[in-house]
Amino acid sequence: MAKQIIHTDGAPQAIGTYSQAVKVGGTVYLSGQIGLDPASMEMVEGIEAQVHRVFQNLRAVTEAAGGSMADIVKLNIFLTDLSNFALVNSIMAEYFTQPYPARAAVGVASLPRGALVEADGVMELA
Repeated sequence: MAKQIIHTDGAPQAIGTYSQAVKVGGTVYLSGQIGLDPASMEMVEGIEAQVHRVFQNLRAVTEAAGGSMADIVKLNIFLTDLSNFALVNSIMAEYFTQPYPARAAVGVASLPRGALVEADGVMELA
């Protein structure tokens, strides 16, 4: 099966050797998004702003792939401080509706560019 590389200016450019997403068949593998503003490539400040920016960036990539946030079936969230877990849940409810995707939330020591949160996922298109 052929791979299709997904790219959008609505999300930050890749800052490494990866693509924003890769589509194989009806499955789209979404690379990790941090709280970078795609226009400035600067990190937004504060955990709340970063969580919103992460989901906005993921939404831009899902749309570029021909889907939406509702098509995400698996979401991984990485936090440098797990005390922000409840805040992530609260903000996530603004971007997802039931049925929610399967999800993992993992505490990590650090993230690229000093980010406080990162999320990646898998999207399935019909």
